[in-house]
Amino acid sequence: VHLVESGGGLVQPGGSLRLSCAASGFTFSSSAMSWARQAPGKGLEWVSGIHSDGITYYADSMKGRFTISRDNAKNTLYLQMNSLKPEDTAVYYCNTRIAIKGYWGQGTQVTVSS
Repeated sequence: VHLVESGGGLVQPGGSLRLSCAASGFTFSSSAMSWARQAPGKGLEWVSGIHSDGITYYADSMKGRFTISRDNAKNTLYLQMNSLKPEDTAVYYCNTRIAIKGYWGQGTQVTVSS
């Protein structure tokens, strides 16, 4: 299982970014996927999830600003982030669980600052 995030960077408050997670080594289309993040000095925070059937879930603070999606033909997970705030600054990780084991990518840094 291999997960590779990309798309992070520096953005001004109110701006947008789209994160991508390229997946390989498992049947992506059949797997639920999630995004989580870790802000400096804080613990891991769940952001959003999407089932294999496309049903989506969001943490309350992300509802209306973030959109999770997937392209099963490309084995890629996305996170569209709009109206970004400084408190969204974090390393963002995609993850999946296969059987009882969780798998994580290396993360992509998102910095929201003027």
